[in-house]
Amino acid sequence: MTAGSRSTPSSGTPSARPSSSRTPGRRPGGPDTRGEILRAARESFAGKGFAATSMRGVAREAGVDAALVHHYFDSKDELFIESMALPIDPRQIAATILGGPRDQLGRRIVTTFLGVWESTDGQQRMKAIMRSVVTSDDVARQMREGITEMIIGPVAQALDTPDARLRVSLVATQLVGLALTRYLVELEPVASAPIPDLINRLAPVIQHLLTA
Repeated sequence: MTAGSRSTPSSGTPSARPSSSRTPGRRPGGPDTRGEILRAARESFAGKGFAATSMRGVAREAGVDAALVHHYFDSKDELFIESMALPIDPRQIAATILGGPRDQLGRRIVTTFLGVWESTDGQQRMKAIMRSVVTSDDVARQMREGITEMIIGPVAQALDTPDARLRVSLVATQLVGLALTRYLVELEPVASAPIPDLINRLAPVIQHLLTA
């Protein structure tokens, strides 16, 4: 063998493999990788809000390469929208609210609202939305436009009064305040109050705002 020449591996000797560029401890894509990324994203948005959540941080929590998150989702906005698929269709909420006697509107609104928040999956998603709304103008705009189009608009139209949108918007302030104090701030005794008690106390207030 001449100097500088390279020996050829024998047939029984495995050739050297290129080293993997994947970060140690991170797994490649699998059958449910997208679902794991969405789960990690929901937890991050719920715990940190939109501004403090990063694609890289979500990848770390999901145990995958950051490039894999970008493979499934083009941007953090898209990741948020996908992961925050609402636990109930807003159009169904409007239909439930409007599907009964006018003098029971307040009770149906409070019951429906708390029903969404009291489910485990619903509460996590709604927490993420609430925290992200206050940290991202884009998220706030998306929520404002969606709620106005699918809930506030139909309910206001059913009220058929000149100040209907103001009435329904004031109801929204009551419900947002309830969500903040019970589920995010966890202010006692509201945080641990039984659901029937909350409904009985809030329903007349909501009814008054709508129809008084």
